[in-house]
Formats: sequence, structure tokens, C-alpha cells
Amino acid sequence: MAPPILSLKDIDLHWGADPVLDKLEMHIGYDERLCLVGRNGTGKSTLLKLVAGIIEADGGERWVQPGARIAYLPQEPDASQYATLKDYIVAGLPADEQDQTYRADVLIEDLSVVGDADPKTASGGELRRAALARTLIGEPDLLLLDEPTNHMDIATIEWLEGYLKAWRGAMVLISHDRTFLNNLATACLWLDRGKIRRLDEGFDKFEAWQEKVYGEEAESLKKLDKFIKEETRWSVEGISARRTRNQGRMRRLQGLRQERRGVIKATGQVNISLAGADKSGARVIEAKGISKAFEGRTLFEDFSIRINRGDRVGIIGPNGVGKSTLLKVLIGEMAPDSGDIKRGTNLETLVIDQKRADLKDDMTITDVLTGGRGEWVHIGDETKHIMSYLKDFLFDPSVAHTPVSALSGGERNRLLIAKNFARPSNLMILDEPTNDLDMDTLDLLQEVLADYKGTILLVSHDRDFLDRVVTSSIVLEGDGTATEYAGGYTDYLAQKKLSGAPKAEPKAEKTKVVSIKDAPQNANRKKATKLSYKDQRELDHLPAEVESLSQQMQQMEAELSDPSLYAKDPARFNALSKELEARRDELDAKELRWLELEELKESLEG
Repeated sequence: MAPPILSLKDIDLHWGADPVLDKLEMHIGYDERLCLVGRNGTGKSTLLKLVAGIIEADGGERWVQPGARIAYLPQEPDASQYATLKDYIVAGLPADEQDQTYRADVLIEDLSVVGDADPKTASGGELRRAALARTLIGEPDLLLLDEPTNHMDIATIEWLEGYLKAWRGAMVLISHDRTFLNNLATACLWLDRGKIRRLDEGFDKFEAWQEKVYGEEAESLKKLDKFIKEETRWSVEGISARRTRNQGRMRRLQGLRQERRGVIKATGQVNISLAGADKSGARVIEAKGISKAFEGRTLFEDFSIRINRGDRVGIIGPNGVGKSTLLKVLIGEMAPDSGDIKRGTNLETLVIDQKRADLKDDMTITDVLTGGRGEWVHIGDETKHIMSYLKDFLFDPSVAHTPVSALSGGERNRLLIAKNFARPSNLMILDEPTNDLDMDTLDLLQEVLADYKGTILLVSHDRDFLDRVVTSSIVLEGDGTATEYAGGYTDYLAQKKLSGAPKAEPKAEKTKVVSIKDAPQNANRKKATKLSYKDQRELDHLPAEVESLSQQMQQMEAELSDPSLYAKDPARFNALSKELEARRDELDAKELRWLELEELKESLEG
């Protein structure tokens, strides 16, 4: 490890009678890039403030290398006492360098900050970029960044990544943006139950290591009456099962993206005029040649897309290019300047925006989810008992009657997700859903969206979230073009790279669709014209196996929906829940295999 610029030893901190930090010890080297991770509510932001010297511990020692400069980016910056954003940024200069305001001008340009703007009227994103400029301007030896990517677009996040990669000092990052942490962190500090565990590898290795630590802890403590602290039990029980399920879901997502490539390829080659060609209810939105301008600037022009039932479409682009406008045009809240849009019938739309609905502190979790009407949650045509539904969203059934006021921020976000998904819908609109969510809640949201039966339109700047959720992405580059790419953000970058340097094309071709062309394999081998005997036999048996699994799951769900089961036999309830999850994983795998074999058969016969 590099020589320390800052060390903490035997740090104790309490909130009332509860310990937040317990004999904590950590060291930060001069050239280290550390990510500070942990469940929401464990005290990460508090620890960062203590490292910054903003708050003091109840006990222990904090040592800083003499002369070292430390800069801290708070999660909620406050610039209200300054006349302009530039004044706020310049105040971040050391006292003996206040005349070097040119540094502010450089950062203002790089981060697209309006320097003479009034901080009191600045948006969350504008204030965030100004706060980041203020943190960087003094060129500190140690950077402490608390959720630096919140409310920032992808272009700004990627600029920040490049800036920090070239940074010669030390840094500690708190972020829910996995791609950001994967690209920057060289070691991980895990804050768990008041203590720090350290992994001297990048964040991409953290989750597997965390699961291993939990597993080892479970083995060593399973003979004790109290297996593990109540507040972390759901993590231990849920992490492994959730990742197993998500592996199957990601495979299924790849299959859906392959289907989407075919649709994109077709719509990119011919005019869309397919009224009546699809099965009833299959088409959700069909746009042909739509354009929209605002204040003399073209946001998108001559854009066409067909969105079918079950598609998950992400909308990507820098702030201000028209993402929300395109979304409103597609769902009918705003009319296009030109072009035609057809929408499917019987659409039930659910909009989840950045503001999110308020939760009343005096309501219990059960009241929030059932509307105060008994102990049953209605999800579309399905009905679930509150105990079963809570487990789906990583709540222990014992907290069913806990008031909202007692929940942490992460628990409140999970409760809001559970509440929204209980509302019937077949078209979901998500506008920046990942802002302010901790990683556990992000994992949960991805899992729920993967199982959603309807269609999703999503605006997001979270690259990892897009990669895990969407089947295709509409990218607005800011020059009036809109292009659909199969897959998520990483797929978009790969396809854009494969497409090479852009050729001069007529105006009508601005929205030409790009798709991945699969490289030919085994070109010299004689081409097969039908499935092998083994594959055909497997394909013949899969429908019956899928039907059998579906019936088994229905029986299990019916038993779990019994409101008295958890009270009279909690062991049976838990065992049945685990068995149901295993059946779901098996069903996911068989459905994916069925899809693969059908596609293979079609391609061979075609």
C-alpha cells in the first residue's frame, strides 16, 4: 500500500445509543483510488465527512499528513450564500491562490457551468457540476467525492472519469454507478456494521468477494442462536439468490436483444407502413418520420421506430438534447411537428419520474402497499399476500407493520418501487429512475423490470443500468439526429465503432439505424439445413417441461398466498419460497433454451 496521506485509528461514533463506527481503522495512500461501499444507511457519507474533518468522532485518532490539501464534494451542495456559481467555484481555491481565477474559467467551460447564474435558481444538475468544479479547482492531495455522478449526463460522467484517471492525488469515491467505479477504483473499502474491510482489487471483483465473506461468516456463525444481526440478514439471504436469478435474466435479455436487432434492421431498410400486419395488441407505438424543434433548434428529425409489446427502450443523450421531449412525443403528451404516430389500444401507462411519490411517516408498510385494505396486494390480475410480496422486495415479513418513519432511505426507495409496481400497467415510463438509489435497491429495480410483462421506455444516464435492462437504445447526439441501436450503452458504443467514420448521406438518412453484424464463423464448413437429432428432440420436449414447471409454480404461489401459513409454519413458508425461486430459475433457463433452439431452427431452414 502507498504511504498514507490520512489514517483513522480506533474510531468510535454513535447515533444515540447505536454505534455507527466501532473501533474503525482505515488508511488512505497518496496515489490510491478507493471506492467506499456499503448498504444504504450504514454511515458511508458520515465516514466521508469524518475523513474530511467536517465532523468529529466520539473517540479514536485522525491523522493527516502535514500540509496535505483535502477537498470534499457533499451529496447535497449548498451555494445559496454566493451571488453567482462562479463565485461559489472560486471560493474552493486555497487562500494563497485566490487570484488564480482562470482555473475556474477552465472548469466552467469543461463542465458546461453557467458562471453568472444565480445559485438559488440553478437546477440540481447545474449545482452539482458547479460543486464538482469547486472541489477540483484547488488541486487537492486527497479528493473525497460523495455520489459525484448524481444528476449528471453520460457525457459529463465520462469527462469526469477521464479527469480523475489523470489525477495524481488520492481519492475516495462513494457512488451507485457501477461503470464509474469499475473504471476508476483500484481498491475497495467496505463499511459493514461499523467496521471497514478492505479489498485490494477493483470494484469489478467486489461483489464476488462480498458474497464469499458473507458465506464464510454464515458458516462460522450458523450454530449460534442469533445467526447474524437482523439489519443485515436480508443481504446475506438475498445476495446469492438474486445474482443467480439475474444470470438467467441477463441471458434472456440477450435473446430479446437479438430479436430487436432483426426489427431494427428491417425498419432501417424499408419504410414503416405495417398497419394491420401485427397481431392485435402486439404493437405499442409506431412512429414514422417524426420531427420536433424547440426555439429554432431541431431536437430530432425524420425519426422512425416501431416499439412492440415487451420491448425495453432506453433513451440516451446529453442534457438538453430533447430526451424528455422525444419521450413525451412517443407517449402522446406532446405532438410532433411533422410525421405520424400510431399507438396501440388499451394502453395502461405508469409514469415513475425523478420526484417519486411521497410516503406518509405515520403509515405502516402494509398500509402503503395495500392502501389500508387488509393484507393482500393486487398486482394486475394477480393477488399476493403481503408477507410474500414483502419478501419479493427484500423486506423481512416481520417488518410488515413498521411505520414508514422508521425506514432508512434505501428501504423507503424499495417501498416506493414495491408500491408503484403493484399498480396495473402495460406501459411503464421511467425518467431517471436510478438517481439517489443505493446499489441494493438498483439491483432490485433491475430484477423487477426484468420480470415486468409490459413495455418500458426509459431515460437514464446510468450506463450499467442501461446495459442490464434495455433491449434497444435511442441515442440523441445533439445534432438533430436520433438513432436506434440494439442493446444498451456498451452495445451502442460497439456498434458505433463498427460502423466506422460516418459517410456523407442525404438528410433523409439521418436516422439510419445501425445494428451489429455477426461475424461469419466456420465459413468453410458445410452449412446445416436442419437441427441435429439431439437438438430437435430437446425442442420437442421443452414445451411440456415449461408447462409442467409453470403449473408447479402456480401451486407453490397458491400455498404461499395463504395468510396463515407464515404464522403457523414459518419454516415451511421460507422453504417453499426458496423452492419457488429455484423453479423460476429453471423456468428462465428452459425458456431461454427454447428461444435459442427456435431461432436456430428458423435460421437453418431460412
